[in-house]
Formats: sequence, structure tokens, C-alpha cells
Amino acid sequence: MRPSNNPHDPSAAGAAAPLQPRPDRRRSSPRSRALVVSGALTLALGAVAVFLPAPYVVEAPGPTFNTVGTVETGDGEESPLINIEGATTYPTDGELDLTTVYVSGGPGSAMSFLQAVGAWLDPEDAVVPEEFLYPRGTTGEDVDEQNASAMTSSQEAAVAAALRELDIPFTEELAVADLVEGSPAAGVLQAGDTLVRIGTTDIDGIDTLRSELQENGGEPVRVTYRRDGAEATGEVTPVLGDTGSYQLGIFLATSFDFPFDVTIALDNVGGPSAGMMFALGIIDRMTPGDLTGGKHFAGTGTIDSAGNVGAIGGIAQKMVGASDAGADFFLAPADNCGEVTGHIPDGLDVIRVATLDEARAAVEALASGSDPAGLAQCTS
Repeated sequence: MRPSNNPHDPSAAGAAAPLQPRPDRRRSSPRSRALVVSGALTLALGAVAVFLPAPYVVEAPGPTFNTVGTVETGDGEESPLINIEGATTYPTDGELDLTTVYVSGGPGSAMSFLQAVGAWLDPEDAVVPEEFLYPRGTTGEDVDEQNASAMTSSQEAAVAAALRELDIPFTEELAVADLVEGSPAAGVLQAGDTLVRIGTTDIDGIDTLRSELQENGGEPVRVTYRRDGAEATGEVTPVLGDTGSYQLGIFLATSFDFPFDVTIALDNVGGPSAGMMFALGIIDRMTPGDLTGGKHFAGTGTIDSAGNVGAIGGIAQKMVGASDAGADFFLAPADNCGEVTGHIPDGLDVIRVATLDEARAAVEALASGSDPAGLAQCTS
């Protein structure tokens, strides 16, 4: 309680009369004043903290896009999400949805502590420390550039995987983008070299390179490459990587020459996780009949030109988004099974796939009426 601010005036009661506090007021102690000040500071700091940036990223269910459907263009017209020119295509029915995740926070768009708390309380959202997703020093421009590049690469890989699945020939070249530190290829290969042959086998894609290195069992190999228009050959001893496969110690850049043009009209969506669904959409557009049997599928997963399906982030949120959009079946990368189990929305059947061939076979089986329980599931 604060002390009185209006003591008796000594001129009214006589100069000798002592000053007395009012009977309903008590003199405060230094301790009580300290508690009041401390409480006020705590409240002030708490109020400020609510609005301070929080080092977290929130992942929430995002919209879905039907890869065999249409999207609205800038002029209000409808355009196929996947447009194929120079090859025969067929009408489709049903849905093959790619799924997305809304990402809040991170470089260039920090969220407040209050927003992070709200996301923690929402069972459909995931709150992740920013450093788990982005290296220190990453800017918002870096994130946008990386997402755009990953989307472009995933689209090219999806076309390659779909054409390989359909036995349509195309040209794929592997070039050296850079060498890893301590690379066994140092002194032989350099950035910009195009890989031509390994041993006596022509390199027509990443799958050929991998299989030849594995079959060689770590023994030195002859690598033929093209540099400045001329071919040369050098010997490299592969090293065993963390994944248990033999590697040349190089970063690869892939370029393709397809027999027709495939363009994908999808704005404001980045990252590599739609690759598998793009590939399924291309297959559906280029084969007679409906791959889906008119049913509603959704899914996610990266893809390489050999058709291998890889893990992605935010799969729990993507399953929720698929369920909210009305999907009956969800195709999940095998490597994400640990995050799938225990998070499947009611009414959604989730099928485990590791390759494009498995994904296509699963869609065809379910389209024909097969029981989802008879297909591969995430059981652990």
C-alpha cells in the first residue's frame, strides 16, 4: 500500500503538533515497494516478450493441388497444371493431389512468441526450432532462391522419372558441379566436367553411375569425362559413403534433353516434395484411361530421375491437408514411415511407397477396387 500523499498541515494544528498518518493508511516498507517495482517490471518484460521475435518455425497444413487438374492463370482463365506439348495426351478424371505445408517464421519472417505459443496449442501444427531447418546466416532471399531451385529440379526429375517409367527415351547428362573436401577425384575431375563413361559403360543417368560403382566394390575405376569439348580418362578410387554406397566424392548437376515439352503451372509453391505426384500426373496424362479410376488420391515425396522416392518434411501436416481436401488415399515415402505412424487422420488410408513404380502400382490397384489393407503400410 502506498503512503499518504496528504499529511496534516502543521500550520493548521500548531507548529509543535507532530504529523500523523491518516488512520486508514499504513506506511509501506522498503520490501513492499521493491515487490511492487519487481512485479511491474515482470509484467512489462512479459508484455514485451510476447511481441519479440521467437526463433521458431511453424508448419501448418497447406492447400492441395490436383496434378491432373487445372489452375487459374493470372488473367482468370483455367490452364492444366501440367501442360504437355509435342506428345499425345489423354483426358483424365479423378485427383492426384500434391500436398503443401504453410511455413511461418524463419529467415526474413520471424514470428512472435505469442504466435509460437498459439501454434504449440494447435495439434495440427508443428513448432520447430529455426536452426533445425536453416543454417545460421540464411536470409529470406536465400530461402526463396533455394525453394525455387528445388522446385525446378524436382519438375525436371519428375519428367525424367515418368518418361523412364513409360519407356520413352531421353538424354540425361551428369556434370561435376563441385568436389567434396578430400575428394578421391581431386586431380582427375573438376567442376564443369561431363561424365561420359565409367569403365566401359556409358553413363546415361545417376542410376547407371551408382550401380557401376557398387558392382566395382571400391576398386579403382576408369572415368571418362568431357572437358571443353574433348574427352579424357582418369582413374579414381571410390570411397565408401555414410549411406554404405561407393562414391566418387563429387557433387552432380543433371541436365536433360526431352523429346517434348512439359511445363508445370504452379506459382508460390517451392521445394522438392511434389516430385512424385508430378511424375504420376504426367503418367496419367500420357496413358489412355484414368490412372485413378475417378478416385481421390494425394501424396508427397521427392523423386530422382531413376524413380526413387525420397523423404520430405511436414508429412503430418500434409496428411491433414489431404484429409481436409477429401482425399481417400495418401501415398507416403517409405523413409517417412516413422512420422506417419500415429498421425494418420481418420478416414485416410496411407500407402507406403519407395519408388515411382510402386506408387503407380498402388494407384492402379486401389483404382480397381483393391483393399488398402493388402498394400504396403507404415507399421513402425
